[in-house]
Amino acid sequence: MIRIAILDLYEGHANEGMRCIKQIIDQFKTDNNLPIVHDEFEVRLSNNVPDLSYDIYISSGGPGSPLESEDVEWEVNYFRFLERLQRWNAEEGTRKKHVLFICHSFQLACRHFRIAQVAKRKSTAFGVFPVHLLPDGKNERLFDGLPDPFYVVDSRDYQVIQPDMEQIKKHGAKILCIEKERPHVPLERAIMSVRFNDYMVGVQFHPEADAKGMLVHLENPVKKQNIIERYSFEKWQSIVEALSNPEKILWTYETMLPNFLKNAMNS
Repeated sequence: MIRIAILDLYEGHANEGMRCIKQIIDQFKTDNNLPIVHDEFEVRLSNNVPDLSYDIYISSGGPGSPLESEDVEWEVNYFRFLERLQRWNAEEGTRKKHVLFICHSFQLACRHFRIAQVAKRKSTAFGVFPVHLLPDGKNERLFDGLPDPFYVVDSRDYQVIQPDMEQIKKHGAKILCIEKERPHVPLERAIMSVRFNDYMVGVQFHPEADAKGMLVHLENPVKKQNIIERYSFEKWQSIVEALSNPEKILWTYETMLPNFLKNAMNS
């Protein structure tokens, strides 16, 4: 039996992320005829984290600031859980346990490992964007089968910038990819993915985003109007067009999390 723990950091907010993560796991289970079970752990409201009896861990995105939870009980507990996992993986002869950090969890992990600065963006990143692989990203198993650039769903008010190369070297971490180039914006391109060590990897975006489900969501009149009022009709239209393109979000959805699961099981 393969046991997967899903750490829910959505703090009770309505979201598509948890549904999509479970949907990918269930599809992977069916496609590969594997005995997989998964359990959910409400981290922020219930201060609940899994023990070390699971084989694989996926830590979700979530709302709010990744900076304001410093020293809050749930975050202290979450970081202690990561430290226990690191100690387990450092022992010789143990079956290694892999972790994937998504969006908010990724920002927390960057703070925990001190590999870069987490800072508020000047404006919200929202939409479908290209992500560019760095040399280490081109050799990363998580991205096997994806083009360069590949496309992601991005929704964030915070970003990871200014990598600390000493800390990166200390942990054996690798920066895997960065956000799209914006020639008209004189700002540093944010880090979009990091391999923190052999068994922990994180992404700033949402690899679990389901193009079909998101299209239904965006066609909802209330949601559509909210996006048009906050951004523009052109923004709404560009997202719908990108979601309808099988070489963009669908490709990422069908590739990245299955790669993570396959690699974690074959480790």
